[in-house]
Amino acid sequence: MTAPDVRHWARTVRWYLRELTGEAEYDRYCERHRRRHAGAPVPTRREYDVLRTRRREERPEGRCC
Repeated sequence: MTAPDVRHWARTVRWYLRELTGEAEYDRYCERHRRRHAGAPVPTRREYDVLRTRRREERPEGRCC
């Protein structure tokens, strides 16, 4: 494998792992938050996880219980 092939493979694996773990979702949230609330501090990853969990529990979508 050549160096460009290895870099491409590494980027692909990194992208997949970030999507799988939710890290990319947090990054997208931070970008949206900065655009919509320019002066407000961005929540930490832990704060974001709490907000996301709270929202999912308040508005279940497609879950039976």
